[in-house]
Amino acid sequence: MAETTAEKPSAEPTSLARVVRARLTPGEVKALDKWRWHDRLVSLWAPVTVLALIFFVYLAIVESVVCTYLWLQPVMQAVGLICFFWWAALVVARYTLRKWDAARKARYQAEEVLAHVESATDKHKAELKDKAFEELSGSCADLVKAFPSPGAQIAEATKKLEAVADRHLSRFRKGGFLDFTGGFTRALLIALAFRAVLVEPFKIPSGSMIPTLEIGDQIFVNKFIYGVRLPFTNYVPFVLIRPPKRGDVIVFNNPVQPEVDYIKRVVGVPGDKLEFTDDAVLLNGVALEKKLETPTYKFWDQPRVNEPLFFDGIKRWFIDDWTQTRETLYRETLDGQPHYILEEPEHRRATLAGMRERLIVVPEGSVFVMGDNRNHSLDGRFGLGGPQNKPEFVPYGNIKGKATVIWLSLARGGFLSSLFGGTGITYSRFFKPVTLCGSEPPKTE
Repeated sequence: MAETTAEKPSAEPTSLARVVRARLTPGEVKALDKWRWHDRLVSLWAPVTVLALIFFVYLAIVESVVCTYLWLQPVMQAVGLICFFWWAALVVARYTLRKWDAARKARYQAEEVLAHVESATDKHKAELKDKAFEELSGSCADLVKAFPSPGAQIAEATKKLEAVADRHLSRFRKGGFLDFTGGFTRALLIALAFRAVLVEPFKIPSGSMIPTLEIGDQIFVNKFIYGVRLPFTNYVPFVLIRPPKRGDVIVFNNPVQPEVDYIKRVVGVPGDKLEFTDDAVLLNGVALEKKLETPTYKFWDQPRVNEPLFFDGIKRWFIDDWTQTRETLYRETLDGQPHYILEEPEHRRATLAGMRERLIVVPEGSVFVMGDNRNHSLDGRFGLGGPQNKPEFVPYGNIKGKATVIWLSLARGGFLSSLFGGTGITYSRFFKPVTLCGSEPPKTE
């Protein structure tokens, strides 16, 4: 089948990409689309992108209906493994299938040149002569026709297009560096906006939230549920979905140590009166519901140290400094929402003895927080780790967001733990929601 003639620039703007496709036969268009989809799927970003998209759908579902995670988490873990092996297979293929990889790289470079040529041509079409436009579209068509060919032929067609582009488009260039930095800046701003407004990763550095969150868990924080803070401030102009409520696990800038982020559970909201007795925590005069789950719950803890120097930090990877501890495990309920806490009765009395005030009223615009590992948490009862050891509250403006799902866990045990001082990949915790469903089987260890 004969090739169609290139469309000429006219009063009706027509993109170069459309003109190039018009020069191809139906078979060549089909081959071009095939190779473009092939290259998308063999990009190392493909499995990462697919996993991220599926994960955010999963996150939306389990945040809306928590109990769906009981059957969706294994599915999500399977998807994660598939995407990992997909990514690993692509890495291996790049080093073993040399001819295939050379053609892939050549097509990638060709697409970069095509995108630049198409953009510059469309932008300056009115200033180009018909002959120049014809030559550019012809060279672009020759290049995409070469996509099924070996890498050397694609590279040769790319060089020819570059030579034609230099001849006709060089006078329009204003500096490749500015173009690059402009694109890089846009990508960076999008990434920063996503992190600032939507979700942000956070690593669990201490055992104050065991058993809900273990040391080494990596979580995502929902940053828009309570309202978006203005940049470089602790001011939230308005609530987007809802204010923090009792039972939420939140990440916040410690008001006592602003350079440090803490993660705790909201126990009191504005106006609440909390009283700590030898037997229970009273919320507005009513004892929090607490059910014994396991009298001797074993868990692993690790001493928290100041941020080490780089090489000292690497050394710590191979030192097993984990210690096993026992506490009593309870299932506590706040506003109908269950969660686990650790609170051995004898340790509880010693903890209460260290409190300066046992009757607390939460002020407006703030919340009162506690760790789930009640006897090992520098929380609101103890000044949030500050020097005065008096009750402290978290202002709404200091709250960064709500903890949602564990996306990675490098905790005690698991894969490769024998090589890294007892710390390993604990895949069973991947994609586990921070919020408890309430229908889970009894927890023993």
